[in-house]
Amino acid sequence: MTRALQSDRREPQSGEIRSALIFLHGYGANGADLLGLADPLGEHLPDTLFLAPDAPEACAGAPMGFQWFPIPWIDGSSEEEQRAGLMRAADDLQAFIDGVLVDEDLLEEQVMLLGFSQGAMMAMHVAPRREEPLAGVIAISGRLLEPEALADEALCRPPVLLIHGDADDVVPVQSLPLAAQGLQDAGWTEVYAHIMRGTGHGIAPDGLEVALAFLRERLGYS
Repeated sequence: MTRALQSDRREPQSGEIRSALIFLHGYGANGADLLGLADPLGEHLPDTLFLAPDAPEACAGAPMGFQWFPIPWIDGSSEEEQRAGLMRAADDLQAFIDGVLVDEDLLEEQVMLLGFSQGAMMAMHVAPRREEPLAGVIAISGRLLEPEALADEALCRPPVLLIHGDADDVVPVQSLPLAAQGLQDAGWTEVYAHIMRGTGHGIAPDGLEVALAFLRERLGYS
């Protein structure tokens, strides 16, 4: 049985919903952590609804925040518990996306995921395992989980934009080329990448600008 994800939302500036962007936050944060991006993005995406769900579990490493799945080297969980958490959270997120499609009367091609850190890992894990492709995935400062299983498990191959800071001391920047290679090895033809120079584990203005251009293209604004 899936767990209902609690989500904040920011309505489109035009008042009409023609697309949706789902933010997936990082380990120990919450949906509100990324929803602030709706302000700089919204004026350029006037028909887009912004949604920012909280991950389904309280975070052991950050008691006021949430986690999509446990991280063994932070909370002492086992690898088995980590994978079980990932699988359960993936089901929760799939159900959340399904609910958005129904509730907002949207098609998969009108919905995108933007994940940061652990949220980026979730986005890259969940989107390929949907029967119909979403408009695209933006994965910022994350890793591609279980790349060896992707070719067999992928049901679709939506475009992916990878963004990473070259001074990231939480998730090393080497995760970006590894993710790109893993996607390409699994049959992806649309994989894009941007390195944020001098940026740590965060989102710099140039990264947000590249993300916006990708969003506008994939959601039909340009």
